[in-house]
Amino acid sequence: MSKKFLAILTSSATLTVAAQNKDTLTGKTLDPVVVTANKIEQKQSQTGKVITVITKEQIEHSSSKTVTQLLNEQAGITINGALNNAGSVQTVFMRGANAGRTLILIDGIPVNDPSQINNDYDLNLFSINDIEKIEICKGAQSTLYGSDAIAGVINIITVKPNINKALGGKATLTAGNLNTYKGSVQLFGKVDKLTYSVRYSKLKTNGFSSAYDSTGTKNFDKDGYDGNMANAAIQYQANNQLSFKAFTMFSQYKADIDAGPFADKTFYFINNRSSNSGAGFTFKNDAVSVTGNYQYTKSKRVYDDNYSAGNSLFSLNDYNAISQFAELYTHINLGSGFNLLSGADYRYGSYNNYYNSVSISGLYSSTFRDTSVSQTSMYASLYFANANKKFNVELGGRLNTHSRYGSNYTYTFNPSYNINEQWRVFGSIASGFKAPSLYQLSINSLLLPEKSVNYEAGIQLKNKNISTRIVFFNRAIDNGIDYNYITFKYFNYIKQIVNGIEYEVSYKPFNKVNIIANYTFIAANETTQNRITNHDTVTYNYLLRRPKNSVNITIAVEPIKQLYISVNGKFVSSRYDVGGYGVADVLLNDYFIVGANAEYTFNNSFKVFVDAQNITNKKFFDVRGYNSIPFLFNAGITVNW
Repeated sequence: MSKKFLAILTSSATLTVAAQNKDTLTGKTLDPVVVTANKIEQKQSQTGKVITVITKEQIEHSSSKTVTQLLNEQAGITINGALNNAGSVQTVFMRGANAGRTLILIDGIPVNDPSQINNDYDLNLFSINDIEKIEICKGAQSTLYGSDAIAGVINIITVKPNINKALGGKATLTAGNLNTYKGSVQLFGKVDKLTYSVRYSKLKTNGFSSAYDSTGTKNFDKDGYDGNMANAAIQYQANNQLSFKAFTMFSQYKADIDAGPFADKTFYFINNRSSNSGAGFTFKNDAVSVTGNYQYTKSKRVYDDNYSAGNSLFSLNDYNAISQFAELYTHINLGSGFNLLSGADYRYGSYNNYYNSVSISGLYSSTFRDTSVSQTSMYASLYFANANKKFNVELGGRLNTHSRYGSNYTYTFNPSYNINEQWRVFGSIASGFKAPSLYQLSINSLLLPEKSVNYEAGIQLKNKNISTRIVFFNRAIDNGIDYNYITFKYFNYIKQIVNGIEYEVSYKPFNKVNIIANYTFIAANETTQNRITNHDTVTYNYLLRRPKNSVNITIAVEPIKQLYISVNGKFVSSRYDVGGYGVADVLLNDYFIVGANAEYTFNNSFKVFVDAQNITNKKFFDVRGYNSIPFLFNAGITVNW
């Protein structure tokens, strides 16, 4: 363990001496109402699940960052690619789980791309300016949310709450180095029983070379990014009990990409776009609530290698995917502290692929015809809270029926106890699963679901001066889906055990100063195919691209009411990456980077801000052979009306 890490950890640990229960300098209490834990509105203190809420205030203080950069600062989360060039693959690792084991939700509804190897969703398609709040629910959540929720779920909430005027709006414009421009505008309002919102955002940058020139002599070209996102939503409140909603979102970007690690490529692009639309209703009274949702998503990815340059040698790889999701669930107040949540959902995914190329060997083309898969699930959870709200417990299960492999089930047991107004203990035993993706099934139709069992226990303290939480977790994965480099097929093989600690603290030493920090420790054993020989089995005591230790710390100061200043630091310990085919894994060095943000609010309608990332311009790597961000500077304005 490096001296640098020890110094940072010591600084973080001292925060436990005293802290506070406010989320920012605004003085709001850290007991927000959450919906992700149990699909119903409840205070965070009334669930034993480990929930992290990224508030609207935190998002507004991070308007120069991307969604993945903000998520990458949270305890237990590493997003590989968040600190690489715009448009890079964004791989979510929660609590050490592999890619595709964290489910992404938009307003509580799962999103995915069936054409992706791991069925995950491209987080490049989100703009931070279109988000009101993010709820992160860690640990196995498959009982309520089904496949892919092995490590947890990330619920990106776009619904704007408490609209009370006919027309309102907000616009943000940002500019920075690397010819980076970012803008967004939103309109919203409420007319009689109808509430509406419309948003548009854009990000364009020249970027930097995605691939790293290890020789420093090859003059790799810059890889730019141009992205757009638009969404709209309406809600009609028919009466005090019944409401209807409809929504649509379109995202698109074009990014320059390179040939691979240390390998530049000119005129090589990815064009990615996604559209999803849907509708829903909610009926609610004092005794029962019923919610129904439907969403249709269409995705398209095109890898264009030299085709647009008019070269005689080119390749074009075109993926098209469709997914559908429908659910109906009800919450019933049974009385005497008992509540029942029960529901059913249906998921459908399909994709096709067309590939054409011209090389020195001639013309080649291939077609992967449309294929599909579906899942149908039924689930239920029984909740109990005693009269004084001190003891809470959840017991639930899900039965999932898959169109290819048959049925599987999950369970959840989640108690918590509020010792007094300051101390709370909680724990859970829960199982999760990941169904094989369409791509994996197309190579091996006999694949079974990956399964996990998750144990966690924690304690939380909140009083006038402190808000701190420590969580211990263990996750065991069996039947893990991996790729066999001998048979060239996916197979159920991998075994993974991860033990970890997450520590979060908020501390206010003075009235105008707030300090927020988190620390994550991960110890893992993963049994899989030997990456050097490919012929035997090896148990690795580390996880690729996932650090054993990571620390995030932010110090925020508000010297006067209008001025907000923050400095943040991020430490990531050394970790391994793949060295190449048949080559030993390569150690990536640890790093510590610093950023800063300042905002001045003239009135309720006008704000200016500046933001800097990697202030020392440190050279570091999250992915072997690819550049991470250099010094980035942005300045902007926000106007509200």
